[in-house]
Amino acid sequence: MKLIIQIPCYNEAETLKVALDHLPKHIDGIDQIEVLIINDGSTDATVQVAREWGVNHIVTFKQNKGLARGFMAGIDACLHLGADIIVNTDADDQYCGADIEKLVRPILDGKSDIVIGERPIDETEHFSKKKKMFQHLGSWVVRQASNTDIPDAPSGFRAYSREAALRLNVINEYTYTLETIIQAGWNKTAMTSVPIRTNPELRPSRLFKSMWRYMKRSSTVILRSFAMYKPLRFFGYIGAVFFGLGLILGLRFVWIFLSTGSGSGHVQSLILCAALLMIGVQSFLTGVLADIISGNRKLMEDVQYRVRKLEIDASRKENEQ
Repeated sequence: MKLIIQIPCYNEAETLKVALDHLPKHIDGIDQIEVLIINDGSTDATVQVAREWGVNHIVTFKQNKGLARGFMAGIDACLHLGADIIVNTDADDQYCGADIEKLVRPILDGKSDIVIGERPIDETEHFSKKKKMFQHLGSWVVRQASNTDIPDAPSGFRAYSREAALRLNVINEYTYTLETIIQAGWNKTAMTSVPIRTNPELRPSRLFKSMWRYMKRSSTVILRSFAMYKPLRFFGYIGAVFFGLGLILGLRFVWIFLSTGSGSGHVQSLILCAALLMIGVQSFLTGVLADIISGNRKLMEDVQYRVRKLEIDASRKENEQ
């Protein structure tokens, strides 16, 4: 059983060694532990620090491509290197390295394919009250959109089985954390969370440069993912709102007409009623069309999974030889 711990890095020379030193050297049930870093266009000594520490593998981008692309590049590399389990953690030592054993245990026991570390958000001192509130709110929204019970959706401390990693797809370029949960939830992937510990802050979060900007971008990711995986429900909700408003105006006009015997002076509301009803119907039809396209996408994802599996299996045999 081979575990590869991947760490996305962008100018992490000052904190990377601390994070690497805290990684476990042995885990019961794991025969081999390797470390891979994704150098996402770093301009400092990140790669040098990694090499001096003895990191097994380095994936390098010539320029910064963002957290989501870096994550997927690492997943692809880990699969080609024969990983049975992949753990993703941060280079700023936010997460307690010793808790990696907690993450992989449900996978080793055959109970789950994705395990997400649940941070003690309310007890984390360097989290502001506003940040704690938005973390809880964001996780609740993701739970509703994904039909899961993951309590800490933004957590980047997570483990994937080989099977789960083969099915991963990330479309957005901002962050992988939210989209992958929604994807796994609607694909019925076995997923759970475990409580983990966090370390004192070594540097400010780069994902939270602005709370409102983070919320805006995260909301876009959630809405886009929900529309992608459940388009009929997404557009159905929108259509229902417009159709309901139009229906209310229509019934109001009918009531006024029956009460007074004339609809004079209320023609504008009747026009608005017709427009709202048309928007509602069009939204529903858009949902039907998007649902058909979604079905084709699922077929393409299945083909991609099979091709990727054949490619990874071939690469694995070559490595074993």
